Amino acid sequence: MPAKSKAQQKAAGAALSAKRGDTSKSELKGASKEMYDSMSEKELEEMASTKRKGKPEHKSKD
Repeated sequence: MPAKSKAQQKAAGAALSAKRGDTSKSELKGASKEMYDSMSEKELEEMASTKRKGKPEHKSKD
């Protein structure tokens, strides 16, 4: 599942970093904290590796 916005991609990267032990889980906030708890490392990796080019900063609320 690719990220739909730059903010979502960054949050996935932060959660992935914590999941791998590179950063502390206590440093996570908001969406990245939720992603850490609800997604697998593989799902986070897929979302974090999404290319940012052409993505909006934040996903519009449709």
